[in-house]
Amino acid sequence: MKKKLLLSIICLSVFAVSFSQELANFRRTPIISPEIGEKNVTFRFRAPQAKLVRIYGSWMRSYDSSLNMNKDTAGLWILTIPKPEPELYTYNFIVDGLVVNDPANVFLQRDGTRYLSVLLVPGEKTENYFEANKRGNLSKVWYDSPTIGKTRRMYVYTPYGYDSGTEKYPVLYLLHGGGGDEDAWVTMGRACQILDNLIEKKLAVPMICVMPNGNPSQEAAKTLLLPETAVDRNDPKFANMYINSIVKDIIPFVEKNYRAIAKPEARAVSGLSMGGGHTLSVTNEYPGTFGYICPLSMGIRDNQPDIDAKLQGIKKAGYKLYWIGCGNEDFTFDGAKKLDAALTKNGLEHTFFVSGGGHTWANWRLYLNTFGRLLFR
Repeated sequence: MKKKLLLSIICLSVFAVSFSQELANFRRTPIISPEIGEKNVTFRFRAPQAKLVRIYGSWMRSYDSSLNMNKDTAGLWILTIPKPEPELYTYNFIVDGLVVNDPANVFLQRDGTRYLSVLLVPGEKTENYFEANKRGNLSKVWYDSPTIGKTRRMYVYTPYGYDSGTEKYPVLYLLHGGGGDEDAWVTMGRACQILDNLIEKKLAVPMICVMPNGNPSQEAAKTLLLPETAVDRNDPKFANMYINSIVKDIIPFVEKNYRAIAKPEARAVSGLSMGGGHTLSVTNEYPGTFGYICPLSMGIRDNQPDIDAKLQGIKKAGYKLYWIGCGNEDFTFDGAKKLDAALTKNGLEHTFFVSGGGHTWANWRLYLNTFGRLLFR
């Protein structure tokens, strides 16, 4: 009995010490980082034992541009910088050589296998990257893909009012780039926020947006820890496997399970980088399936002898909009210019939207915010 009483007292003491420590941590003055002011942004990081803390942000020109932070007497490292131009940036701290995220910032972004802290600077360019007042819903949907031989996951955005109405909607199929997955356009592309804002402001037609996983080796994003199957892209039997699945598996699933308008003029496809390649391939191989074609940061090569025939197929089948977006510093810009020239040569009316910058999400968000206004008009 005495032993049980002694054990109870010890446990109570440990709990009391732990609880008091929790309270001490709770009572500590919260760290605000990043703190966005009218002209400056201040970052803070508590590391009393650290010898050197630096910060690197995507607004800097290169990794060598990282800046040293200053340590106060309480062990808080602080740095104030001029506020960057309105945009969504990522950043991290480098603590004695170790790269870490900002523990005071709950706004994180997953880029493939890594997570990054986010700085979202408000302004005209980024006003549609913040939450709208009228927000749609995002579902993580599992569907059977006989073409690939897997049950797979995709994200489906439905606009504000979808759940309470009966009307049917056009559909944008939005494809990610290499290293991404079904989460990329939502997390890094701010697709839901952009569409919510455009629709609320009546700048875009209310639409469903489908964001599949473009890696046929995966069932879903790596974060689900599901096994992957090796796919030999050079094996002819795997040629166009994913784009075939878009037409044979994904579109039928969406048009069966959602109030989607099942007509070419109510379907749009767009993708960035690898997804831009998928956009070109699926429209070249299945002309007449999509009325709106928007490849981003992608083009064609010189050694594509059948490109004229493919584009003539699209022209004959008919389309509503062909919109290309690419940065003038993008490594795909030369290919995009070749695509522009091929479309012109074959008499396909189109838009070639050239922005500054390179192969970045800053451009891809801009493009969605731009061509999204033109769809289904």
